[in-house]
Amino acid sequence: MVRRIAILGSTGSIGRNALRVIEGLGPGYRVCALSAHSNAELLAEQVRRFKPSYVAITDESCAGQLAGLLDGLAAEVLSGPESLVRLAELDEVDTVLTAVVGAAGLPAVLAAARQGKRLAIANKEPLVIAGEILMTEAAGSGSEIIPVDSEHSAIFQAMQAGKSGEVARIILTASGGPFRELGAEDIREVTLEQALSHPTWDMGPKITIDSATMMNKALEIIEASWLFGVGVEKIEVLIHPESIVHSLVEFVDGSVIAQLGEPDMCLPIQYSLTYPDRVCGPAKAPQLAEIGRLNFSRPDPTVFRALGLAYEVSRAGGTAAAVFNAANEAAVEEFLAGRIKFVNILELVEHCLNKHDIRTDVSLDELLEADMWARREVAATACSA
Repeated sequence: MVRRIAILGSTGSIGRNALRVIEGLGPGYRVCALSAHSNAELLAEQVRRFKPSYVAITDESCAGQLAGLLDGLAAEVLSGPESLVRLAELDEVDTVLTAVVGAAGLPAVLAAARQGKRLAIANKEPLVIAGEILMTEAAGSGSEIIPVDSEHSAIFQAMQAGKSGEVARIILTASGGPFRELGAEDIREVTLEQALSHPTWDMGPKITIDSATMMNKALEIIEASWLFGVGVEKIEVLIHPESIVHSLVEFVDGSVIAQLGEPDMCLPIQYSLTYPDRVCGPAKAPQLAEIGRLNFSRPDPTVFRALGLAYEVSRAGGTAAAVFNAANEAAVEEFLAGRIKFVNILELVEHCLNKHDIRTDVSLDELLEADMWARREVAATACSA
């Protein structure tokens, strides 16, 4: 059987690595559709190389450029935000790998889930913002949700050692970012350059800043709760600077199952496509004798306040997580633009959570409204500060 794949966000880091993985997997894996937001040149290069039947660019102002670059090729060109839903619903596609940053990809993810497709989810927003809706849709259609994020992929793999009712704890590992050894007062003075200097991973600026605040781990707590049906009281975070143990699951008999690997996103991407099979790929196994030592420690809650907020947000439910995620995204943009300090990121997130009137049992439209409210609130508060 040929696995027919749509990659939403093919010009980003995950998308580029996914294409690298698929190329290595051979003829049993076919790229049917690709999308990007505005990088028409790279998207056109990918279309020429992988020859998908459909290609989408969500920034409509770039549609003409893309069409010109693809002149003479057979791919059907779609444009606008709604084009992602069309790709996700294609009969030719059985697997949707989504790596679209922000809430823009949510309608497409839900569309794929309704149709029972395999969803390989690399970005946090679908489960953080709309976890209840997404899991309900997937359960109703039989859609498989396979996490691509390295930590959740590790948990997904470790969970196969037992039943969900036998799980005592889920342990998410974190590199700790560049500030894992700083105190609360030291954090107040860090610069943008320092925050962007990640000691282990080479990532985009937004994800790198999230690692520095450990907001990435806070969002992963919420994700893990939805993905694995585990209450947040059973999820904890340990700092593991070597980034070799990607996460662990502790079972009720005292067994702890971990997944180890080099810091290489190709492995979880590949597993999301080949599951339940394992095949050779570009990722290399860690050389433990050369690594020598693996270290673990608890994060300082006074430094990484995002972690404590994640538990509160998850318990609150409803629109709280949408506000939490959106306020962080908007605050990180303000920090990257030089308009606020590093410590102001979490202050703005907390401000939005305190001001927002949390609603439960809400629709996707209401979740997206909460998302937009948080972004406006951050912009207004940052400007008046």
